[in-house]
Amino acid sequence: MPRKTKINSPLQIMFLGTGSDVGKSIIAGGFCRILSKLGYRVAPFKAQNMALNSFVTMDGKEMGRAQVFQAKAAGILPDSDMNPVLLKPSGNNSCQVIVQGKVFGNTTSTGYYRMKERILPKVFESYERLKEKYNAIVLEGAGSTTEINLKENDFVNIRMAESVRAPVVIIADIDRGGVFAALVGTMKLLTNRERRLVAGFIINKFRGDRSLFTSGVRLIEKKTGRPVFGVLPYFSDIHLPEEDSVALQSGKKGSIKENEDVRIAVIHLPLISNYTDFDPLEMEKKVSLLYARHPEDLKGCSIIIIPGTKNTIEDLLWLKKNGFAEAIRKNLKDGSTLVGICGGYQMLGTRIEDPYEIESSHNKVNGLGILKIVTVLEKEKKLNRVSATNRIDALNDLNKGQIYVEGYEIHMGRTFPDSTRPRQTGPGETRSSITRHKGWGPPLKPAFTVTQKNSVAILYDDGTVSGDGKIWGTYLHGIFENDDFRKHFLAFHGWTGSNCRPYRSFLLDQFDRLGSLIEENVDVQRIINIAERFR
Repeated sequence: MPRKTKINSPLQIMFLGTGSDVGKSIIAGGFCRILSKLGYRVAPFKAQNMALNSFVTMDGKEMGRAQVFQAKAAGILPDSDMNPVLLKPSGNNSCQVIVQGKVFGNTTSTGYYRMKERILPKVFESYERLKEKYNAIVLEGAGSTTEINLKENDFVNIRMAESVRAPVVIIADIDRGGVFAALVGTMKLLTNRERRLVAGFIINKFRGDRSLFTSGVRLIEKKTGRPVFGVLPYFSDIHLPEEDSVALQSGKKGSIKENEDVRIAVIHLPLISNYTDFDPLEMEKKVSLLYARHPEDLKGCSIIIIPGTKNTIEDLLWLKKNGFAEAIRKNLKDGSTLVGICGGYQMLGTRIEDPYEIESSHNKVNGLGILKIVTVLEKEKKLNRVSATNRIDALNDLNKGQIYVEGYEIHMGRTFPDSTRPRQTGPGETRSSITRHKGWGPPLKPAFTVTQKNSVAILYDDGTVSGDGKIWGTYLHGIFENDDFRKHFLAFHGWTGSNCRPYRSFLLDQFDRLGSLIEENVDVQRIINIAERFR
């Protein structure tokens, strides 16, 4: 199975799992950090990702957040080739398919399989480009290694390892129980040819005295004929961006802190996306952040955030049906601040129109009516990296000067002041009939002014803010990663900290801690030696 090194043949390691949420993304990211510090030019790769947390690259392409985190751990810029296929569920058994950073189409589960023959060449095209740029690639699978009912159409797990001839390390989560059956069963379900790719295992999320598991390690090795490279302890003190909503659904996200200055509620929409926007807020001392599943969760919160969503109309209807609209209005009367990000911003308006039925069969839905804006959903998806200036006067006043931010846009829709909404709607509407109406008339004011888009100088307004700065919305994701903006946003709501923790250096520290934890508990060099023999 191992072969001699070839020109442009990088060191390759693939991490597969016995199931979802066993730690593949985290461990792959840790290996990216370790290999980078050892001098490798390393890139992450996941052929297909399914997640609502996405990111826009410097060249305006969309990719999954897991490979973004891994790229940053490797010390490189994220590239959509690292995640050539991204599936974004949009409800009703449908999803948007992103291929090499651009929208490929919308489909159902069965329809996606029919797309496979057109998509697969793109996957390997992306992988070949990475091979030209890097001398190490850390691959990650999705879900379980052996979903035998889906195996025929699977190209992200063992088939990917076979195609690129990468040694496989299988990760199992001992915390959920059944680790012996999971590992032994996985090996039993692989073919002889597939088993030859498996180099060994990593046991993840172990609690307690590891010496008590020594006999368990020996049993696994005896039953499978493969080594256990290490046993990683369960940890909760290393804070890393999440790939998808698993942690959110399990209640692991959010924290209530003693002696809090500020309490923030992010409404847990059914199709919430890009909730990593709020990680920088959650990490700050004296800031409590919770994900509100019920209207009563908003009580006592000084800030309410309606986040991004993969389906604005359906989540807006859910918001109203479940009593959040009334609870939001009550909290506004009590003095809370209300923020809408992307789809959440669209919900704040008087109306959302969907003339092409992109999200729903509802062509027109009334919004929350808090801001006098109207949104029209369009066919073209906007993907931009941007730099902008803050126009929320209350924050600039605290800063005693202009605040500059960086972020990114991912949305299908254009928003206008209600008074300047183009009259013509529906399939006959043209781009020119929309772009004529960019102006912001009184009493509305933009929340930001974009000054650079995808590294090109430009000037246009984004978002809307009330005069007192207590209600605002924006299309910009990632704004809370900007330390100055975050500091003054929190200070405006009574936060007593003198300085925010620099978010980017905070992440680098977390990557280092993760790498060190893996090196202390896993025989990393043995895995590298095996991977070198496969080159």
